[in-house]
Amino acid sequence: MSQKIALITGASRGLGSAMAEQLALRGWHVVAVARTVGGLEDLDDRVKAAGLPGAGGLTLAPMDVTNEDAMRHLCRSIHDRWGGLQFWAHTAVHATALAPAPSIDMKELDKSLAANLRATAFLITMVEPLLRAKTGTAMFFDDPVAGQKFGAAYGASKAGQIALARNWQAESARIGPRVLVETPRPMPTAVRARFYPGEDRDALFPARDEAARLIALI
Repeated sequence: MSQKIALITGASRGLGSAMAEQLALRGWHVVAVARTVGGLEDLDDRVKAAGLPGAGGLTLAPMDVTNEDAMRHLCRSIHDRWGGLQFWAHTAVHATALAPAPSIDMKELDKSLAANLRATAFLITMVEPLLRAKTGTAMFFDDPVAGQKFGAAYGASKAGQIALARNWQAESARIGPRVLVETPRPMPTAVRARFYPGEDRDALFPARDEAARLIALI
C-alpha cells in the first residue's frame, strides 16, 4: 500500500506541530506548512531524533497561508507528486491581542479575517480536489473563545471559519470528502496563553496527547 500523505497548515507550533509529528511517527508523509522556519526545523529534528522504524517523513513548506499564489503552487505540487491527500488538518490561525469590542484595531481585524477566514475559504477550493482524489478527510478546530470577553476580532473571524467548515461538511456529507469539526481539549499553546493569561498550564492536556486523540478520528 502506498504511503499516506497529510497536509498540516499551521505546523510550526502547538496542535499543528504535534499532529504533524505524530502522523510522521506513524508512517505518514507530512507536508508541514507554517511561516516560522525555526519551528518547522524543530519539528523535523524531533521526528528524526525519534528514530522509529517505519516512521514517515516531512516536506517542510515555509509559507504564509494568506499568500494565495504560494498555496496554489503548493497544492499543484502535491497533486503532481502524490496525486492527492488522505488528510488535511487546518490549524493555522492569527490570534489578536486582547481588546474590548469597541476598541478593535482595524488592522488586527483585517489580519484575522485574512488568515482565519479568507485563507480557509481559498484553501478549501485548492485542497478539496486533492482530498477527493484519495477519499481523504479534512479537519477543522473550533475554539470556544468566540463570544468571550476581549476576543472579538479573533472570535469573529474564527467563528466565520467554523461556519464555513460546517457548510462544507453539510455539502459533502454524501459525496465527500469527509469533513470533521472538532473542539480540542485545553492545551498549553501560545494561542491559549494569549486569551487565558496566568492560567495553570500544568493542568492542561499535552498537545501530543490531544494530537493522538484527534488522529484516531481520521
